Parts: sequence; structure tokens; C-alpha cells
Amino acid sequence: MTDIPEEEQWRLINKSGVLKKLKTAPEPRMEDMKTLDPLAEEILNATLYIIPISFLLLLMEMCVFIVVLSQLLIAMSSLIHFQYGKHPTLNTLVDRMVPGVPIISLFVFYTTRYKSYRKTQVFLFFLGIFSGSRMLYLLNRGSWLVNMKQCPPLATAWVYAIVQLELSPAVVSLGVVGIYVWWQGLSLRP
Repeated sequence: MTDIPEEEQWRLINKSGVLKKLKTAPEPRMEDMKTLDPLAEEILNATLYIIPISFLLLLMEMCVFIVVLSQLLIAMSSLIHFQYGKHPTLNTLVDRMVPGVPIISLFVFYTTRYKSYRKTQVFLFFLGIFSGSRMLYLLNRGSWLVNMKQCPPLATAWVYAIVQLELSPAVVSLGVVGIYVWWQGLSLRP
């Protein structure tokens, strides 16, 4: 059939009357169309509102955590400078924040999103133990330069891990850090 031109094909189809024998479907009228079941319509409307609102809620929660943790990082950095008799300059704080905020943002995004997963809780549990133990060890036995570099991020990670953990793992994590401090003979006072 590909050798026959298209005009000839249409002439043969029209001459045979095949198209006239086919029944065309009548146009649907508005009265005949069924409306959605009220329950189905309610579920559809709820879904259309719940998905974007829950996304915005998650986004706002992450923004709050990012802002608070960034301020905590600045506060810890300032406090550690003042503890050792140094006065932090704006340039010092900006140098601390520029690489810190994107890392905090990614960390907060994934841990907030998957906070209820058991693997995330286990990760936060061990992060709380490690960061708390390391920070308290450094404050007792580290040099002032190491303390100024490592303690503010460790304090921020420790606070965030404890806040995001469920209650019982958070208490156990703090207890493990307390046992570590006692076992090593560390002091909680500077």
C-alpha cells in the first residue's frame, strides 16, 4: 500500500464506504456525566492541600534549625575565643560561617527528613556520644588552638544530635558521655 499515493488511498476508502459504516460515539452531555463521590472528592482535595503544606512545614523546620545552629556555631566560636583571651573579629566569624552553614544545611536537611528512621537515630546516637566525649576531652586536655578550631563545631553537633534524638536514646547518650568523663577523670569546669 505504500506504493499508492495518499490521495488514491483516501479515494478507495471513501468509495468502499467503510467510514460510513462505523458508528461515531455521541458527544457526552454535562447532565450525563457523573460527579465524583463526595468522599473521593474530599480525599482528593485533602491530598492537594496536605502535600504542599507538609513540604512547607518541613522546609520551615529545617530553616529554623539551620538559623539556630548557625547562631550556636557563632556563639560557641565567640565564647571559645573569649575563654582564651582572644577577641574574635568579624572576619574570623565569617571565616567560620562560610564553610559551616552549607554543611549544617545539608546535615539538617537529611537528618530532619529521615529523623524517624532507625538508622538515623542510631547515627545521631553515636554522633552525640562521639562529639560530646571529644569536645569534653579537648576542653580538658587540648591546646588552646585546637580547642578554638574543633570545639564550636563539636558543640553544635552535640546539641543538635541530642535535640533530634528520641528521649531514651538522648538520655543514654548523655549518660555514656558522663561515664566517659568520669572514667577519664575529666572536669566539666574549665
